[in-house]
Amino acid sequence: MPSLNAASEESAFVSNAGGPGGPVRDAKKILLLTPRGFCAGVVRAIDVVQIALEVYGAPIYVRKEIVHNRHVVDQLRRAGAIFVEELSEAPEGGRVIFSAHGISPAVRKEAVERNLKVIDATCPLVTKVHFEAQRFAKKGYTIILIGHKDHDEVIGTLGEAPESTILVQTEEDVDRLEVKDPARICYLTQTTLSLDETRGIIEKLKAKYPQIEGPPAQDICYATENRQMAVKAVAPNCDALLVVGSQNSSNSRRLVEVCRNSGVPAYLVDDYDEVDPAWLRDVDVIAVTAGASAPENLVRDLIELLKRHHGFGAVEEVEIKEEDVRFSLPGELVPHAQRLTTISL
Repeated sequence: MPSLNAASEESAFVSNAGGPGGPVRDAKKILLLTPRGFCAGVVRAIDVVQIALEVYGAPIYVRKEIVHNRHVVDQLRRAGAIFVEELSEAPEGGRVIFSAHGISPAVRKEAVERNLKVIDATCPLVTKVHFEAQRFAKKGYTIILIGHKDHDEVIGTLGEAPESTILVQTEEDVDRLEVKDPARICYLTQTTLSLDETRGIIEKLKAKYPQIEGPPAQDICYATENRQMAVKAVAPNCDALLVVGSQNSSNSRRLVEVCRNSGVPAYLVDDYDEVDPAWLRDVDVIAVTAGASAPENLVRDLIELLKRHHGFGAVEEVEIKEEDVRFSLPGELVPHAQRLTTISL
């Protein structure tokens, strides 16, 4: 299946080479972070919508944004996807895709009652957290869910065991916690959080409840961690950071926070149109990355803007870690996968 990341096109605009005299040392330089952009869960979710449109035809309904990126949603809408907030907006018996952020059992129940044909595009790493919540709830544990209120992923996870789950957003929330049995308590996390912020909350939970259990492996996803690590690594070497991503993208917002916590200005932009020239004054080295739901073409467009209109020259790629994670498609779509026509994102 063709890749939606367009990583093969990087070479068209990433170059440090000069002429016969060797590398050119431009006064103003762009540090392009790798990894960046689409993670495996996002690629899978977009593929699900594309394949469903080709196999079943429009209309295909998608509950919530398939991923948190305005450009991706607009592109898929133009291709025939209909995005709805609630299942009641889809006709009874219609075909509905659940977004990458996951849904609660109540939503699944409603889908059955409305006789909807469901394709589940929930990221497998989110599904992992749901399974953990189910497992701990069956053991009678109080579940401390670390995450952001009203985020689609958190709403879905809370729905797995609402009577047993308490949402914690800050270290101060831990101070106010009261649980019925401190010996039967666990914590889980939203997959797109800041590693540093979450670490502080977990440390405080462990200090208050020494017997607290955690997930077998951390819930924060590999892509979130890798992109944050890249930002931390490059922050000492740049004057500012631009993050390509939508404002409702949790993992993109965390990249901005991580950089600012390092003392370096950082800005989140949906695309190059949102770049404020004032941000670039007195900036000689600008770092560029993208959240896990941001298409690579938006990064390319931003690079071109910086080079053509803001005096930046060489583009140096800074690779922190190679990613080779792939997730399989939902079973009902696997036989049709080769029929995918890639939408340019």
